Amino acid sequence: MLAPLQTGAARFSSYLLSRARKVLGSHLFSPCGVPEFCSISTRKLAAHGFGASMAAMVSFPPQRYHYFLVLDFEATCDKPQIHPQEIIEFPILKLNGRTMEIESTFHMYVQPVVHPQLTPFCTELTGIIQAMVDGQPSLQQVLERVDEWMAKEGLLDPNVKSIFVTCGDWDLKVMLPGQCQYLGLPVADYFKQWINLKKAYSFAMGCWPKNGLLDMNKGLSLQHIGRPHSGIGQSLCISPWQLDDCKNIANIMKTLAYRGFIFKQTSKPF
Repeated sequence: MLAPLQTGAARFSSYLLSRARKVLGSHLFSPCGVPEFCSISTRKLAAHGFGASMAAMVSFPPQRYHYFLVLDFEATCDKPQIHPQEIIEFPILKLNGRTMEIESTFHMYVQPVVHPQLTPFCTELTGIIQAMVDGQPSLQQVLERVDEWMAKEGLLDPNVKSIFVTCGDWDLKVMLPGQCQYLGLPVADYFKQWINLKKAYSFAMGCWPKNGLLDMNKGLSLQHIGRPHSGIGQSLCISPWQLDDCKNIANIMKTLAYRGFIFKQTSKPF
Protein backbone atom coordinates (compact mmCIF):
# COMPACT_ATOMS: atom_id res chain seq x y z
CA MET A 1 0.00 0.00 0.00
CA LEU A 2 2.98 2.35 0.54
CA ALA A 3 3.72 3.00 -3.14
CA PRO A 4 0.12 3.93 -4.05
CA LEU A 5 -0.03 6.24 -1.02
CA GLN A 6 3.19 7.98 -2.07
CA THR A 7 1.91 8.34 -5.64
CA GLY A 8 -1.34 9.78 -4.35
CA ALA A 9 0.52 12.26 -2.15
CA ALA A 10 2.67 13.38 -5.05
CA ARG A 11 -0.40 13.87 -7.23
CA PHE A 12 -2.12 15.86 -4.49
CA SER A 13 0.97 18.04 -4.05
CA SER A 14 1.08 18.69 -7.80
CA TYR A 15 -2.61 19.54 -7.70
CA LEU A 16 -2.07 22.04 -4.89
CA LEU A 17 0.82 23.67 -6.73
CA SER A 18 -1.24 23.92 -9.89
CA ARG A 19 -4.14 25.54 -8.03
CA ALA A 20 -1.83 27.91 -6.20
CA ARG A 21 -0.23 29.08 -9.44
CA LYS A 22 -3.66 29.79 -10.91
CA VAL A 23 -4.60 31.76 -7.80
CA LEU A 24 -1.38 33.84 -7.91
CA GLY A 25 -1.71 34.49 -11.61
CA SER A 26 0.29 37.46 -12.85
CA HIS A 27 1.33 38.79 -9.43
CA LEU A 28 4.76 37.14 -9.47
CA PHE A 29 6.24 40.45 -10.57
CA SER A 30 4.93 44.00 -10.29
CA PRO A 31 6.25 47.47 -11.06
CA CYS A 32 7.53 50.03 -8.54
CA GLY A 33 4.94 51.26 -6.09
CA VAL A 34 2.62 48.25 -6.36
CA PRO A 35 1.79 46.65 -2.96
CA GLU A 36 4.12 43.94 -1.78
CA PHE A 37 3.80 40.62 -3.58
CA CYS A 38 3.94 38.58 -0.39
CA SER A 39 0.85 40.17 1.11
CA ILE A 40 -1.08 39.87 -2.17
CA SER A 41 -0.16 36.23 -2.70
CA THR A 42 -0.75 35.27 0.93
CA ARG A 43 -4.23 36.83 0.91
CA LYS A 44 -5.10 35.12 -2.37
CA LEU A 45 -3.84 31.74 -1.20
CA ALA A 46 -5.54 32.06 2.18
CA ALA A 47 -8.83 32.83 0.46
CA HIS A 48 -8.52 29.53 -1.39
CA GLY A 49 -7.54 27.50 1.66
CA PHE A 50 -3.75 27.57 1.32
CA GLY A 51 -1.36 28.21 4.22
CA ALA A 52 1.69 30.45 4.34
CA SER A 53 3.99 27.48 3.74
CA MET A 54 2.34 26.85 0.40
CA ALA A 55 2.84 30.51 -0.52
CA ALA A 56 6.54 30.15 0.20
CA MET A 57 6.73 26.90 -1.77
CA VAL A 58 5.38 28.38 -4.99
CA SER A 59 6.98 31.83 -4.83
CA PHE A 60 10.51 31.28 -3.53
CA PRO A 61 12.98 30.32 -6.27
CA PRO A 62 16.38 28.85 -5.32
CA GLN A 63 19.18 31.40 -4.97
CA ARG A 64 22.76 31.08 -6.26
CA TYR A 65 24.23 31.42 -2.78
CA HIS A 66 23.89 29.39 0.39
CA TYR A 67 24.21 32.54 2.50
CA PHE A 68 23.96 36.30 2.11
CA LEU A 69 26.05 38.39 4.53
CA VAL A 70 24.30 41.71 5.02
CA LEU A 71 26.75 44.43 6.05
CA ASP A 72 26.34 48.14 6.77
CA PHE A 73 29.20 50.18 8.27
CA GLU A 74 28.93 53.34 10.28
CA ALA A 75 31.97 55.62 10.19
CA THR A 76 33.33 58.83 11.69
CA CYS A 77 32.02 61.90 9.90
CA ASP A 78 31.56 65.65 10.12
CA LYS A 79 30.74 68.73 8.02
CA PRO A 80 33.04 69.34 6.20
CA GLN A 81 34.01 65.66 5.97
CA ILE A 82 36.96 64.49 8.05
CA HIS A 83 39.79 62.41 6.57
CA PRO A 84 40.40 59.61 6.95
CA GLN A 85 37.00 58.28 7.90
CA GLU A 86 37.13 55.33 10.30
CA ILE A 87 34.65 52.48 10.78
CA ILE A 88 32.97 52.70 14.20
CA GLU A 89 30.26 50.04 13.85
CA PHE A 90 30.76 46.67 12.12
CA PRO A 91 27.53 44.62 11.78
CA ILE A 92 26.88 41.50 9.71
CA LEU A 93 23.68 39.47 9.40
CA LYS A 94 23.95 35.91 8.08
CA LEU A 95 20.92 35.34 5.87
CA ASN A 96 20.01 31.81 4.77
CA GLY A 97 19.79 31.76 0.96
CA ARG A 98 17.06 29.10 1.00
CA THR A 99 14.73 30.59 3.60
CA MET A 100 15.94 34.24 3.55
CA GLU A 101 15.78 34.17 7.35
CA ILE A 102 18.48 35.57 9.66
CA GLU A 103 20.51 32.74 11.19
CA SER A 104 23.33 34.55 12.96
CA THR A 105 24.61 38.02 13.80
CA PHE A 106 28.05 39.58 14.15
CA HIS A 107 28.22 42.99 15.75
CA MET A 108 31.04 45.06 17.22
CA TYR A 109 31.77 48.72 17.78
CA VAL A 110 35.24 49.89 16.74
CA GLN A 111 37.58 52.37 18.44
CA PRO A 112 38.64 55.13 16.00
CA VAL A 113 42.31 56.03 16.37
CA VAL A 114 43.00 58.97 14.01
CA HIS A 115 39.97 60.95 15.21
CA PRO A 116 39.11 59.21 18.51
CA GLN A 117 36.53 61.82 19.55
CA LEU A 118 33.17 61.52 17.76
CA THR A 119 31.75 64.78 16.48
CA PRO A 120 28.25 65.97 17.43
CA PHE A 121 27.32 65.63 13.74
CA CYS A 122 28.43 61.96 13.76
CA THR A 123 26.40 61.16 16.88
CA GLU A 124 23.35 62.94 15.47
CA LEU A 125 23.64 61.09 12.15
CA THR A 126 24.42 57.59 13.44
CA GLY A 127 23.01 57.53 16.97
CA ILE A 128 26.40 56.28 18.19
CA ILE A 129 27.67 58.05 21.31
CA GLN A 130 31.26 58.30 22.56
CA ALA A 131 30.78 55.67 25.28
CA MET A 132 29.97 53.06 22.63
CA VAL A 133 33.38 53.30 20.96
CA ASP A 134 35.65 54.15 23.90
CA GLY A 135 37.73 51.13 24.87
CA GLN A 136 36.42 49.03 21.97
CA PRO A 137 38.75 46.87 19.81
CA SER A 138 40.73 48.39 16.94
CA LEU A 139 39.74 47.68 13.33
CA GLN A 140 42.52 45.09 13.08
CA GLN A 141 41.15 43.24 16.12
CA VAL A 142 37.59 43.43 14.81
CA LEU A 143 38.65 42.02 11.43
CA GLU A 144 40.29 39.12 13.27
CA ARG A 145 37.01 38.53 15.13
CA VAL A 146 35.12 38.63 11.82
CA ASP A 147 37.39 35.92 10.44
CA GLU A 148 36.82 33.79 13.56
CA TRP A 149 33.06 34.27 13.22
CA MET A 150 33.15 33.38 9.51
CA ALA A 151 35.02 30.16 10.34
CA LYS A 152 32.64 29.28 13.20
CA GLU A 153 29.63 29.79 10.93
CA GLY A 154 31.11 27.50 8.25
CA LEU A 155 31.39 30.38 5.79
CA LEU A 156 35.06 29.69 4.97
CA ASP A 157 34.24 26.18 3.71
CA PRO A 158 35.03 26.19 -0.05
CA ASN A 159 31.84 24.22 -0.65
CA VAL A 160 29.69 26.94 0.93
CA LYS A 161 28.80 29.84 -1.38
CA SER A 162 28.30 33.15 0.40
CA ILE A 163 28.48 36.80 -0.59
CA PHE A 164 28.24 40.15 1.16
CA VAL A 165 25.29 42.46 0.52
CA THR A 166 25.49 46.22 1.02
CA CYS A 167 23.24 49.19 0.30
CA GLY A 168 25.54 50.81 -2.25
CA ASP A 169 29.19 50.21 -3.11
CA TRP A 170 30.71 52.54 -0.50
CA ASP A 171 31.18 50.01 2.33
CA LEU A 172 33.37 47.50 0.47
CA LYS A 173 34.63 49.50 -2.49
CA VAL A 174 35.66 52.65 -0.62
CA MET A 175 35.42 52.53 3.18
CA LEU A 176 36.98 49.20 4.18
CA PRO A 177 39.78 49.05 1.58
CA GLY A 178 40.57 52.75 2.12
CA GLN A 179 40.93 52.39 5.88
CA CYS A 180 42.86 49.14 5.56
CA GLN A 181 45.27 50.81 3.14
CA TYR A 182 45.74 53.72 5.55
CA LEU A 183 46.46 51.34 8.46
CA GLY A 184 48.54 48.89 6.39
CA LEU A 185 46.07 46.03 6.89
CA PRO A 186 45.23 43.30 4.34
CA VAL A 187 41.68 42.98 3.01
CA ALA A 188 40.33 39.41 3.14
CA ASP A 189 39.23 37.98 -0.21
CA TYR A 190 35.65 37.48 0.99
CA PHE A 191 35.27 41.28 1.24
CA LYS A 192 36.20 41.71 -2.44
CA GLN A 193 32.89 40.64 -3.99
CA TRP A 194 29.44 41.80 -3.04
CA ILE A 195 25.88 42.57 -4.12
CA ASN A 196 24.84 46.22 -4.20
CA LEU A 197 21.20 46.08 -3.11
CA LYS A 198 20.41 49.31 -4.96
CA LYS A 199 21.47 47.70 -8.24
CA ALA A 200 19.61 44.48 -7.45
CA TYR A 201 16.46 46.47 -6.64
CA SER A 202 16.72 48.46 -9.87
CA PHE A 203 17.09 45.23 -11.87
CA ALA A 204 14.04 43.73 -10.15
CA MET A 205 11.78 46.80 -10.09
CA GLY A 206 12.91 48.83 -13.08
CA CYS A 207 13.67 52.03 -11.17
CA TRP A 208 16.64 53.39 -9.22
CA PRO A 209 16.14 54.01 -5.46
CA LYS A 210 17.53 57.55 -5.20
CA ASN A 211 16.99 57.66 -1.44
CA GLY A 212 18.30 54.15 -0.80
CA LEU A 213 16.49 52.11 1.82
CA LEU A 214 13.68 54.66 2.19
CA ASP A 215 12.76 54.39 -1.51
CA MET A 216 13.15 50.60 -1.58
CA ASN A 217 10.88 50.12 1.43
CA LYS A 218 8.35 52.52 -0.07
CA GLY A 219 8.47 50.82 -3.47
CA LEU A 220 7.83 47.43 -1.86
CA SER A 221 5.24 48.76 0.62
CA LEU A 222 7.39 47.68 3.56
CA GLN A 223 7.41 49.24 6.99
CA HIS A 224 10.60 51.25 7.52
CA ILE A 225 12.26 50.22 10.77
CA GLY A 226 13.69 52.91 13.06
CA ARG A 227 15.96 55.70 11.82
CA PRO A 228 18.62 55.69 9.06
CA HIS A 229 22.38 55.39 9.53
CA SER A 230 22.71 52.72 12.16
CA GLY A 231 24.00 49.24 11.40
CA ILE A 232 22.21 47.07 13.96
CA GLY A 233 21.73 49.34 16.93
CA GLN A 234 22.32 47.18 19.96
CA SER A 235 22.42 47.47 23.75
CA LEU A 236 23.81 50.93 24.51
CA CYS A 237 22.03 52.84 21.80
CA ILE A 238 19.24 55.25 22.49
CA SER A 239 16.43 53.47 20.62
CA PRO A 240 13.34 53.45 20.14
CA TRP A 241 13.92 55.63 17.06
CA GLN A 242 17.14 53.99 15.96
CA LEU A 243 17.09 52.15 12.65
CA ASP A 244 18.50 48.75 12.06
CA ASP A 245 19.76 49.20 8.49
CA CYS A 246 20.91 45.60 8.18
CA LYS A 247 17.48 44.22 9.06
CA ASN A 248 15.86 46.60 6.58
CA ILE A 249 18.22 45.30 3.89
CA ALA A 250 17.39 41.71 4.83
CA ASN A 251 13.66 42.47 4.72
CA ILE A 252 13.96 44.01 1.25
CA MET A 253 15.97 41.01 0.03
CA LYS A 254 13.40 38.57 1.34
CA THR A 255 10.59 40.47 -0.37
CA LEU A 256 12.42 40.56 -3.70
CA ALA A 257 13.19 36.83 -3.40
CA TYR A 258 9.49 36.12 -2.87
CA ARG A 259 8.81 38.06 -6.05
CA GLY A 260 11.07 35.60 -7.87
CA PHE A 261 14.24 37.68 -8.06
CA ILE A 262 17.58 35.81 -8.18
CA PHE A 263 20.43 37.77 -6.59
CA LYS A 264 23.74 38.00 -8.46
CA GLN A 265 27.08 39.61 -7.71
CA THR A 266 27.15 43.23 -8.86
CA SER A 267 30.72 44.21 -7.97
CA LYS A 268 33.51 43.90 -10.51
CA PRO A 269 36.48 41.66 -9.61
CA PHE A 270 39.33 43.50 -7.89
